[in-house]
Amino acid sequence: MAKDKSSKKESKVSKETKETKEVTSTEIDNYEKRMPALLPFASPLAPKKLNKKILKTVKKASKAKHVRRGVKEVVKALRKGEKGIVVVAGDISPPDVISHLPVLCEDFKVPYVFIPSKEDLGSAGATKRPTSCVMVVPGGSKKKADDASKTEEYREGFDQIVKEVETIA
Repeated sequence: MAKDKSSKKESKVSKETKETKEVTSTEIDNYEKRMPALLPFASPLAPKKLNKKILKTVKKASKAKHVRRGVKEVVKALRKGEKGIVVVAGDISPPDVISHLPVLCEDFKVPYVFIPSKEDLGSAGATKRPTSCVMVVPGGSKKKADDASKTEEYREGFDQIVKEVETIA
């Protein structure tokens, strides 16, 4: 009996890892499929190419641990004055959860952009759960000033994203 339960758990874990790999490989293919679920206030929405760049940059930044995940952490980082870019998923339900973020970002002069899928944002941010919003903070916390090499890995993509977001906003 115990062997059956453990084998079930192993197969369940392997299925979950396969699903997360599939999401990362097909996240760009699902761009049009995710459009009907968008919120009416999801503006500026990243076009297909920018969406791909954003997800790659978030993935690299999460490996360097320069990411704030979730509404609570993002709001706290904004109030503390951290600078970066806020990426918000456009298919959040209920919309009241993230409706205050664009106004807050404008108050603190931090660029923000919407992408169509919370699942894609969660997988790019190295979490198994769908994520409603993420803030990429180059350099991470002020305590870790020696992470310059990690920051350089995604800095070029980050700068391109900021320029493109400012043009579409």
